[in-house]
Amino acid sequence: SFFSSSRSGVKLIAPLGCLASRQKHTLPDLPYDYGALEPHINAEIMQLHHSKHHATYVNNLNVAEEKYKEALSKGDVTAQVSLQPALKFNGGGHINHTIFWTNLSPNGGGEPKGELMEAIKRDFGSFANFKEKLTAVSVGVQGSGWGWLGYNKEHGRLQIAACANQDPLQGTTGLIPLLGIDVWEHAYYLQYKNVRPDYLKAIWNVINWENVSSRYTACKK
Repeated sequence: SFFSSSRSGVKLIAPLGCLASRQKHTLPDLPYDYGALEPHINAEIMQLHHSKHHATYVNNLNVAEEKYKEALSKGDVTAQVSLQPALKFNGGGHINHTIFWTNLSPNGGGEPKGELMEAIKRDFGSFANFKEKLTAVSVGVQGSGWGWLGYNKEHGRLQIAACANQDPLQGTTGLIPLLGIDVWEHAYYLQYKNVRPDYLKAIWNVINWENVSSRYTACKK
């Protein structure tokens, strides 16, 4: 924890002390089997995506953080600045995929219920309109990136956004991530080749609306 309590209330511990004792990032387990999302996303894609691609982001993030810790301890600002792209890319890759796996479910699809559905209708007119907009934004990402449904806490509204590469939604736009759609080619190429729209059509069948709804409820508190 970054905090320690004392009689005068809560005080911050020096961040360096926390960095020194921090745990390494680890690859989270998938909440389902690699083949559980078939036929919409096949087992081979899921296995490579999780055990190779996500694992690489985790490993590289740990390496970058070790180097950053060293640069901090030496007061080497040049090295700290030069490590920022690696931290952003691998840190973003780890954050994004950790959300993505939980946004998907073999029991997914259909439409959300309750508060989230009300908010979608309020902010996009209808679920069909929302789905069309998020699909269009995701199809339109040039090269690699993500399509997102986020929550704008300041305005109390849902918002759609696209992020390039592995830029994490909250760290780069301030929006709280609710639903992310990975449109890197490694997320679909083995099954859908270069036809990204077909992958995006299929992914709606495995969206875990319970997870998206619980994220929405949590960030509104």
